[in-house]
Amino acid sequence: MKTYISDIIPKLQRFSRKLDDLTYLTNQHWVVVDDINNIKSVYIFRTNNQLLISNNGKVSKANWEYLGNNSILIDKNDESYLFKHGFLDENILALKVDSKNEYAFLINENKYGGELNSFDKIIDFLTQTYLQQDINGIIGYKNKIAPEELNNINEPYKTIWLETNRGKLEIRTRSESGYRFGDLVYLDSLPAPDGNYGVARPYWANYIIIRDGKIFAV
Repeated sequence: MKTYISDIIPKLQRFSRKLDDLTYLTNQHWVVVDDINNIKSVYIFRTNNQLLISNNGKVSKANWEYLGNNSILIDKNDESYLFKHGFLDENILALKVDSKNEYAFLINENKYGGELNSFDKIIDFLTQTYLQQDINGIIGYKNKIAPEELNNINEPYKTIWLETNRGKLEIRTRSESGYRFGDLVYLDSLPAPDGNYGVARPYWANYIIIRDGKIFAV
């Protein structure tokens, strides 16, 4: 399975089902997300610990086992792979490669047809479903600060230039390290349009969300 580096999954732990919630895991058709190969791989975790793997309709059999401690073992082609819990709901299964910050993403086939068939679409879906909430809502980010503290024009700020998939952003921040919720953001000298912006590594976020010309979420 192709794996991806993602910083969003650890932020979703409190929203996730556990791997031992087998009613979510088993007897579902989980499609492996692979943005490169044009092969549709479907994993079916059966309750008898048999794993059916369909590659473009050609089926092979393997085995899987829940080991406890949110770990799952997959035996396939005389090799064994250990995965840790990443994220699980009725739509998405993210399996963390043991000892690595990499995840394999599998999508419930009911959601795969055009809606969630790429890594970028998965990140957008997870962000909008679990993290993109109203600023004054119950769910939020730990680095939120009170609105009256944001961007006092009498305070000095520093400028951070950030390469994204929608252009180079100018971020005006008073954070001592990186950027934070509420920072003003400009694109081509104008307030950045609302939306999700993919951030190139090595910065510490895969996406930032802009609303009203400010960072709404990281």
